Parts: sequence; structure tokens; C-alpha cells
Amino acid sequence: MDLNYVVLTVGCSVGFFKLVNSGLNRLPVPESARRNVWKWRNISTSFVHSLITGIWSVLCFYLHPQMAEDLIATHSVFSHALVSVSIGYFIYDFFDMVFNQKISQSWELLFHHVVVITCFGISVLACQYVGFAVVALLVEINSVFLHLRQVLRMANLGASTAYRLNSMVNLGTYVVFRISTLAWMTRWLVLNRDRVPLFSYTVGSVGLAIVTAMNIVLFYRLLRSDFLKSSRDGKKEKEV
Repeated sequence: MDLNYVVLTVGCSVGFFKLVNSGLNRLPVPESARRNVWKWRNISTSFVHSLITGIWSVLCFYLHPQMAEDLIATHSVFSHALVSVSIGYFIYDFFDMVFNQKISQSWELLFHHVVVITCFGISVLACQYVGFAVVALLVEINSVFLHLRQVLRMANLGASTAYRLNSMVNLGTYVVFRISTLAWMTRWLVLNRDRVPLFSYTVGSVGLAIVTAMNIVLFYRLLRSDFLKSSRDGKKEKEV
């Protein structure tokens, strides 16, 4: 793949998400979110990215099913563009957080973005493991509900029926599209150890280990916040 094409696609992606973020200025912000307008816009932009890439990743396998049989060498221009566009988003979001948020508040996400940019970057430049990267982007299906959860909380709708319904869908898609997908990717990497060069295997293994650990911690936080806490509160009310 031509390097200029990759740079152009990534650059256009950075510009697109910058425009999306800027365009959110024209939309009304809930009064409860006005104390942190930057975070509202940042999460909303992330929601747009998740919606686009979640649908796109499914379409990649639907339109090019043979990619599922060979995640290393087989891919389409459509799937290669998806991974490049996602790199652009993560680059944009990285600098958006660096310039607008304290490092102490965002270091986990910044570290996550560096890992993803590195792994995806190797994939698009080498034109290898693009299918594997598209599998990784299936987690964005869950991110749609994960970001929607944050939007609802910032809009002060944390006690609404919509929030509770989203919480259940969020937890279900978290198990299916995050935990299960990451587990499958880890298994695939181990089973295909002989087909993957040492450098790529090391980068992929370290990246997966880091992302998996972060997602397990996040799953526990979600479970505690949306289900265990409400369950404890319900027991206290009955006792009273």
C-alpha cells in the first residue's frame, strides 16, 4: 500500500473528527454538562467514531468474508481504509486529551491510544494483519453503548429508564464484543504463533495483554457502578 495513501487517509480522518467536534459547538449542551463542555464534546465525538467503525467493521467481513479465513494477508481496500481511519481518530483524540485535560486524569486512555496507534500503524504500513485489526474494531459495537452511557450520565439521566436499558445492553455487548473478542484474539495469536514473526507477535501479545487488563478493570467498574451499587441501595431501602 502506498505510504502517501495511508498518510492522506489518516490525515483526512484526523480532520474529519476535528470537524465533528467543532460542529458539536452548534448543538445545545444539557445544563448539567455545561460545567465541562469539553468532556461532553469529546465523548460525543467518540460516540460518532464508535458508531461509524462498529458498523464498518461488520460490513468488512460481510462484503469480504474470505478475510475471516486469513486474518494475516487477506484484506480489502475497504478494510484497510477502516483501520487507517481509526488511527486518525485515535491520534485526534490523543491530542484532544493532551491539550484539554490533565495527564493525571487521562493517562490510562492516552496509554491505550498509544498501544492501538502502534499496533494499527504496523498493520496498515505492512499491509499485514489488517483482518486481525478489523476484528479488534468489533469492540466499537460495545463502545456505542459505553459512550451513550456517559452521555446520559452527563445529561443527568442516570436514573432514567433509558439509562437502565442502555446499562443492560452495554454490559451484554461488553461481554460479547469486548471480553469475548479479546479472548478470541489472544487464542488466535497463540494458535498462529508459527505464522507470526517474533516482532509482530511480541507487539501483538503485549498490546493485547494491556488492553485486556484495562477492559477487565473497566468491566468491574461498570458492574459495580450500574448493578452492584443499585442492588446494595435496594437492600438498604428494604431494611429501612
